[in-house]
Amino acid sequence: MQSFYPSQIIEYLYCPRYTYFEYVLRIPQYEEKFYKVNRGREVHDQKQERNKDYLRKKIGAVHKWTDQYLGMEGLRGKVDEVLKLENGTFAPLDYKFAHWKDKIYDTYKQQLYCYAVLIEDNFGSKVEKGYLVYTRSKHKLIEIPIPAEAKLEIKDSMQAMLDIIEQNKFPKATKFKKRCVNCTYRNICIK
Repeated sequence: MQSFYPSQIIEYLYCPRYTYFEYVLRIPQYEEKFYKVNRGREVHDQKQERNKDYLRKKIGAVHKWTDQYLGMEGLRGKVDEVLKLENGTFAPLDYKFAHWKDKIYDTYKQQLYCYAVLIEDNFGSKVEKGYLVYTRSKHKLIEIPIPAEAKLEIKDSMQAMLDIIEQNKFPKATKFKKRCVNCTYRNICIK
């Protein structure tokens, strides 16, 4: 059974053709390693040592698991922190090497939704919200609601990705044509 990372599901949600080019045609993306990506990994490693316990107290966490690699049929990934909250529900917490600019990107939300699906499957507990920590804005903490529909969309996406791969199916492109401008596959994609 094929297993996807959150980043692959996010790519599919951005445009389903990513799945086709990467997994059916086996054409890898040749993206350059940007400073922010590499620096983000460094910050992620450093956060282990300087973790902000006050953030978890503010959230109402009663227990935490750090750098949890979780898997289930069709999905796997590493969650920065899995928190058990006072009300018995669980929540993912993800660190972002970014400045808070009064906007939450869809990709950040989708990543939390993937983590919610993984946590519910692995811990057998409900996930209703998640948290983002913006490390370049003095560890600004943002709470993100995680509705049931969002978790269902992730599961539906996993199945749709499998269908593309198993049926060798060329999917429709994204309806947002502005996304095509910076796509790594724009030179080979039929519009």
